[in-house]
Amino acid sequence: MSNTSLEIQVPGKLMIAGEFAVLEPYHNLLAMAVNRFVYVKIEASPLNQITLEKFQLEKLPWQFNENKVSIESTDNRVNFVQEAMTMACIYLKENNIGLRHFQMHVRSDLDDKVSGKKFGLGSSAAVVVGVITAILKWHLEEDPSPELVFKLASISHVAAQGNGSGADVAASAYGGIIQYSSFQAEWLRENYIRSLTLMELLEAEWKYFSINPIKLPKDLHLCIGWTGSPASTGSLVEQIRGLKKTNPDKYQRFLQCSEEAVDNILKGIHNNNLPQLFKGIKQNRAALVSVGKDANTELETTMITKLCNLAEEHGGAAKQSGAGGGDCGIAFMPTEDSAEQLVEAWKNEGIIPLTLQPYSNKSSKIE
Repeated sequence: MSNTSLEIQVPGKLMIAGEFAVLEPYHNLLAMAVNRFVYVKIEASPLNQITLEKFQLEKLPWQFNENKVSIESTDNRVNFVQEAMTMACIYLKENNIGLRHFQMHVRSDLDDKVSGKKFGLGSSAAVVVGVITAILKWHLEEDPSPELVFKLASISHVAAQGNGSGADVAASAYGGIIQYSSFQAEWLRENYIRSLTLMELLEAEWKYFSINPIKLPKDLHLCIGWTGSPASTGSLVEQIRGLKKTNPDKYQRFLQCSEEAVDNILKGIHNNNLPQLFKGIKQNRAALVSVGKDANTELETTMITKLCNLAEEHGGAAKQSGAGGGDCGIAFMPTEDSAEQLVEAWKNEGIIPLTLQPYSNKSSKIE
C-alpha cells in the first residue's frame, strides 16, 4: 500500500459472565467490547521507533532480526509489545512481504484520565491487538481478518505470559458482544513450540476455540459501575486454579454452577426472556462468591456487593465483571427508569458510573 500513515482504534473490554470457568475446555464466557480505546498510529520513517505513551517511553528504537523484534529499552513493560510486533513481523516474513521502516505511537484512554487508575478494561490485550492490526494493515493489500489478528495476538500473549483465556484479546479483535470459549493456553503453548512455522500453527485446527456474536435484548439496559480500586487478575486466577488441586470437588461444583448460569443467560438473551437472564446473572454472581470463599480469596469486595444489591433492589441483577477483587461491576436493568435510578443510587454510595456501551469494530482511518 502506498499510504504514508494510518491510525486505528481498538476497543477495550468488559467481561459479562463465565469468568474463571472459561479457563477450562468448552466453557463459555460472555464478553463485550466497549467504547473506550487504544489508538495506534503508524508512519513511514527512516528509523524504526516506537512510542508507548502510557509508560512515558518515547521513540525507542526497535529492530527485527532472526525472527525476533527487539525494542531498545531496559523497561520490562515493553515485553508484551515486543512479542506482538514479533508475531506480526514473522507473519509478514513467512508470506514474503517485505518489512518497511516505520515509527509507531501507542496511546490509551482505557484507564482513568485523572488518577491513572485502571478500570479493568483490558489495556494490554487491546494494545497487542492494536499493534498487530496496525502493522498488518500497513503492509497488506486487504484488511486482516479479526480471526487472524486474534490468533496472532493470542500466540503473542501466551508466548509473553504463558497463560490466560484470550477472552480480552477476542473482545478487542472481534468487537461487539461475544460468546467465547478459550483455545486453552496449554494447548496453544505446546503447539507453538511444536510448530515449525507460524503459518502451520495459524492453519491448524484450534479445537477448543469458538466464538459467536450475540445481540442483547432491546429492552435490556446495561449499567457499569467502577468501585475505585483496581484488581490483580493474575493472582486471583492462580488462587482459584489452586482450588482445582486442593479441593477438586468444590472446583467442579463451581464449574457446574457457572455453566448453568451462563446457559440461563444465553437462553434469556436468545428468547428475549429478561427474568431468565437475570436469574443467570444472579446464579453466576453466587457461583463466583462461593468459589472465592472456597479459595480463601475475596472476589466480591464490599463495594461490589453494594453495587449488586442496589441493582437487585431496583429490579435488575448485577455481578462483578472480570476476575473481581475490585474493578467494575456490571448491572442488567429492565427499564431505562430503573437504570437511571440505579446510577443515582450508586453515586450516593461512592460507586462511579462509567458511560460505557458495547462497541462494534468497524472504523479505522487511513491517510
